[in-house]
Amino acid sequence: MVKSYLRYEARSVFGVIASPTGNAVFDHSGKFSITAALESVIVWDIKKGTQVARWSDSDNKAEVTCIARSPNGKDYAIGYADGSIRLFDLSNNTVNVVLSGHRGRVSALEFDSTGTVLASGARDTDIILWDVVGEVGLYRLRGHKDEITGIAFVAGSTVAGAASALHASSAGYIVSSSKDTLVKLWDLRGRHCVQTLVTHRSEVWGLAVSPDGRLLVTGTSDMNLHVWTLDMAKLDSVADDDSKGEASAKNWEAISEYGSIQRASRDRVVELRFHPSGLYLACLSADKQVEVFRSRQHAEIKKKMARRQKRHREKRGKDKADGSDHEGSGDDDDEAETAAITAADELTSFKVIRTSAKPVSLDFNPAEADATALGRQGGMHILVAQNNNSLHMWSVPVPPPGKTTKQANLAEPSLVSSVEMLGHRSEPRALAMSSDNELVASAANKSLRVWNAQTGSCVRTLECGTAICAAFLPGDQYIVVGTKEGSLELYDIPAATLVETFDAHEGTACWSIDVRPDRKGLVSGGADKCVKFWDFELVRDDSSSAVSRRRMTLEHVKTLKMSDDVLAVKCSPDSRLLAVALLDTTVKVFYADTLKFFLSLYGHKLPVVSLDISSDSTLLVTGSADKSVKLWGLDFGDCHRSILAHQEPVTAVRFVWGTHYFFSAGKDKLVQQWNGDNFQRIQRLEGCHGDVWALAVAKHGNFVVASSQDRSIRIWEKTEEPLFIEEERERELEEMYDRGLEESLDRPEPAADGAEEGDETQRAGKATMETLKAGERIMEALDIADEERRKWAAYEDQKRRMPQLNPAPPDTNPILQFERITPEAYVLRTVERVRAADLEDALLVLPFTHVLSLMAYIDHWACREWNTALTCRVLFFMLKTHQNQIVATRTMRAQLASIRTHLRAGVRVQRDYVGYNLAALQSLRADWEANATAEFFDEKDIQDILDTQLKKRKFTGLKA
Repeated sequence: MVKSYLRYEARSVFGVIASPTGNAVFDHSGKFSITAALESVIVWDIKKGTQVARWSDSDNKAEVTCIARSPNGKDYAIGYADGSIRLFDLSNNTVNVVLSGHRGRVSALEFDSTGTVLASGARDTDIILWDVVGEVGLYRLRGHKDEITGIAFVAGSTVAGAASALHASSAGYIVSSSKDTLVKLWDLRGRHCVQTLVTHRSEVWGLAVSPDGRLLVTGTSDMNLHVWTLDMAKLDSVADDDSKGEASAKNWEAISEYGSIQRASRDRVVELRFHPSGLYLACLSADKQVEVFRSRQHAEIKKKMARRQKRHREKRGKDKADGSDHEGSGDDDDEAETAAITAADELTSFKVIRTSAKPVSLDFNPAEADATALGRQGGMHILVAQNNNSLHMWSVPVPPPGKTTKQANLAEPSLVSSVEMLGHRSEPRALAMSSDNELVASAANKSLRVWNAQTGSCVRTLECGTAICAAFLPGDQYIVVGTKEGSLELYDIPAATLVETFDAHEGTACWSIDVRPDRKGLVSGGADKCVKFWDFELVRDDSSSAVSRRRMTLEHVKTLKMSDDVLAVKCSPDSRLLAVALLDTTVKVFYADTLKFFLSLYGHKLPVVSLDISSDSTLLVTGSADKSVKLWGLDFGDCHRSILAHQEPVTAVRFVWGTHYFFSAGKDKLVQQWNGDNFQRIQRLEGCHGDVWALAVAKHGNFVVASSQDRSIRIWEKTEEPLFIEEERERELEEMYDRGLEESLDRPEPAADGAEEGDETQRAGKATMETLKAGERIMEALDIADEERRKWAAYEDQKRRMPQLNPAPPDTNPILQFERITPEAYVLRTVERVRAADLEDALLVLPFTHVLSLMAYIDHWACREWNTALTCRVLFFMLKTHQNQIVATRTMRAQLASIRTHLRAGVRVQRDYVGYNLAALQSLRADWEANATAEFFDEKDIQDILDTQLKKRKFTGLKA
């Protein structure tokens, strides 16, 4: 009989506040923060420090790399490391759209001003424009040679007024920066690059465009920010002159150099961002500071220019008096230089925010776009995500309206609120689980946190040393932590205090702790080549004077000297044996009572870093840095099996109580379950995005906890779903095959018909397993419909030729009979169920024979006016893709003529619908404006009118 197991499924992830791979942004109200948290996105209430919502997709395992906020304040674009983009809705926390087009991690996302077009850049050097409403990719822009670092939309002067009438994707411009040191300006109307800036000498790490579209700021690795001016009128004149054939080289220079401003930091720029009011610019550097620049007002610039010209005139007068003045055209040039405004005159350093760790991203509060209100409230808020798993919101004081910075006497930036209590600042290196499986303790550098295993909430937070190992003491009221400094730290959980510190291993690392099975003490092993035995003692607490109470302490009773550093210790559950792993790659087994030598286990090529003994004290499992796991018998010390368990060094092994099943974790980001009797791998648990450092298994294997280098703590729970090893191996092989197939599909596609090899514009789609399966479903639907139509055509033909036989009608396909649908409607429904973003790539899978079959159904859909928009999209894509083959097929001419006739009638009906609806909407808008608009008059003007009317009505008395 085939043995079955129970499957483990991922249950929860906690301990991550903000992952360093992604950014954090405000929501539209400025109350919440949308933050990247590995493969999920967390919505935080910044002031309360609580989690409001968590966005995740069960089909996604890649990390979040980029987040962008839509102008409508409801949709958020999330970019992932696998190149996909998902649109989440803040109101219902659901995924609206999944867009696949990039072949590398998404590095830049930006919405246009209408929120209907999304531009994305990635490591694959491509820029893709997406139609958010239509949920499709518009086109791909190619020209950069390295990863895209920044994207910004720029609207032309004629585009802004016509934005409502003209689709945003067909007009306007995009500025992009890349690690190839280039900044490019793209014309969306012509879909090509119109200008390239080549003056940067190193990678361009960020760019920002001012809200009014006048300034462009770029940041590199040098100490200066480069500032450029954008001429809107010249941008539009480029396209107009090009259409007339009158473009000149001078007209193409739409971006002009404005100057540079010096930064306080010596490290490279990480991010640049303008305040929504346009008055401030924030520069995020790779060191621990955020520099804020202020834009001077026009009056301040005039005063600065007047002072500079005055100094220049005084210098010239002094030179003339000394007789060193040289006449010539140089004086006019100097005068022109002093009269010209540069970037340093307009942008000046304002404030510097000093952070506790390296910042990853920043964002301004979008609700503070009003400059007047910003000055009245006295400060602006900046959200900073740091690489130590924390989120901070800073308040930067700004001068009130009408006052300069010197007059306002502003204070320094202050930290308003932060989210840092729900995660470690560094990676947790040790895990411990309470005896009732209700609490999980995680220890990292300088922090010890106790979590509720069911809810994932943080129960206690304590400061500790550089923790390496930890264990709950009997009763689950105390935790002992072994540190890199060689001390044992004893903590009281209910009181959240450090009870006592013991210098256990003379300043060397304490690598392992294990509580003895008799629950009367513990064993510790360290780098001082000693295994020390400690007993639990209850002593009177002298610090509490009000109430006499007793507390736990440790008493050192004996020491076992070893020949090398001790890396791991473990007592057998029957209290008979003690296993000690040494740095010399061997494992020594001693009798626990007399400490006499029993066995020496050797065979590993590198040191054993973790070991465990089964509950029946018969098996010992060891995990080594040589990537292998070995199973040993404790009766004779024989090696039962050596398994190459991981692709990287093994970091932890744990048995499941009452069984010979055990779990192993390694630096290959995997946790795996094994059967110690037949040495087979049962299941592979994925999800971690970094090295797995520690494991903890519940008493009877109900769930497994793992801590990773990505600072996350993950729990996999045992379910009731049966698992068979043969089926699991088949599933893993299928996944491996699918990954290989995706890699073969995931390659740059050749240029389309009529397009040159170096064309800057290409199709935005990407072939994936989803598109391949969608194409197969369409082919299956076409085969079923063709077979059904063929049977009924033969039945009608036989009925017409031999009516006297009265033939029986053919059997309907079970699928069509169950759905009660015609073959033509069945094919249409299958096409409609394909995601809009995957439709074009799914149609590319169809062979030409199925294309000819699909054209017949398109004619039927056009005749019946079924989903005219989808019919047109499918038809136009098929004609564009298979143009040469369709033109060469003579039998298609009559069918194409029929499609043209039917489709024109259907499009005409749709045009009338759209026109009618637009007219109705314009009428409703006019009525609303008439009712909602109030006219205001000046009180003085009204009084003057009344006085004039009174004078006209004044009567003069007549004398008698």
